[in-house]
Amino acid sequence: MDRNPFHHGTLAAIRSLGRMGVEVHAVLEGPHGPAAQSKYLSSCGHWDQAPTAAESFLRTMLSAADRIGGNPVLLPMDDITAIYTAQHAQDLSPRFRISNPAGELPAQLADKHALATICAHLGVAHPDTHVAETQDDLRFAERAYGFPMMAKWARPWLATGARGLRSTTLLQSHDQLSALAARAPEQDSELLLQRYIPPTRDADWFFHGYFREDSTCDFAGSGRKERAYPPAAGITTLGRWLPNPEIDHTARTLAKSLRYAGILDMDFRYDIRDGKYYLLDFNPRVGAQFRLFGDSNRIDVVRAAYLDLTGQDSNFGSPQYGRTYLVENYDLLRKLARKPSGNGRRRPGWLSSLRRADELAWYARDDVKPFTGMVKQTFLRAMRACTPTIERMP
Repeated sequence: MDRNPFHHGTLAAIRSLGRMGVEVHAVLEGPHGPAAQSKYLSSCGHWDQAPTAAESFLRTMLSAADRIGGNPVLLPMDDITAIYTAQHAQDLSPRFRISNPAGELPAQLADKHALATICAHLGVAHPDTHVAETQDDLRFAERAYGFPMMAKWARPWLATGARGLRSTTLLQSHDQLSALAARAPEQDSELLLQRYIPPTRDADWFFHGYFREDSTCDFAGSGRKERAYPPAAGITTLGRWLPNPEIDHTARTLAKSLRYAGILDMDFRYDIRDGKYYLLDFNPRVGAQFRLFGDSNRIDVVRAAYLDLTGQDSNFGSPQYGRTYLVENYDLLRKLARKPSGNGRRRPGWLSSLRRADELAWYARDDVKPFTGMVKQTFLRAMRACTPTIERMP
């Protein structure tokens, strides 16, 4: 249901299962996105009415079940579909094979305010968070956190459709805070203010895993976020698979405590000031960079889920520590957005990283059309952004 056409995680799931010989069907926001052009996609459906309505979701899913036949595996690719899948599990279970966490659990985990409450209850390190409802709340956050400060929409799937709003914003001043708070009454989501954990070298990590119905971890990996866009507060553009026992233990223990089942994606940041890893996000669905964690037998979380839900044995291989995954379009934007070095030249590294990456998000020799589609979409967006608006005279 995500309106972003550059959702490389969806393409990765299509390719991962398609290369196994699995018949893959997708339901996407529109028919022209790059992922819809993959040769591994058997069919592509679309939401029948309002793209984020629960009724549209259920109607479209049941229609897809009729069209596909059998008892297909259902994998949510964004927060809202994970939430609706859990809430409508009773209607979907007879038609699909699904992981079945408690009905409201995905909604609570995707809600950044509820997540902060859960972490406090379970003793998981999480940045101090305050709900911004009144001027007193703003003044409290300024005194307690200072600047820079993180601002997040508690339920970003409800708020980020507004023009100029991001799900997460790094605030540098009182004026920026006031301007964002002034827009909060327009939204269907609480505005959260959060203590900022300054980024340091090798501080950002993530964990992807698949958990069986009894919350035992079937497959998992921890990775370090080498680069991000926007820098220090955005999505992973270059990730590296590395062991991190502390994050692994925290993630597995938290999932077990919550009785979580299914695929998950967690983000952590290490705070050099107290030596703790802080949980920043808990995404109750497939993470966009999950293909970083492809073991020596090419098993990843999507394949692990498919094999488990279809009752097949998983022939797990060994971890491929050091493996890298690069998202070409976002990593290029990160490169272009960075300030030049002191001699006026941009820092090297992007092309060499592109050549050395073990897997790219878009380009694949056996499936080129999605890459071409991504380039075309990027060009069209850039042209629209550069075209001056001509105002009509009254």
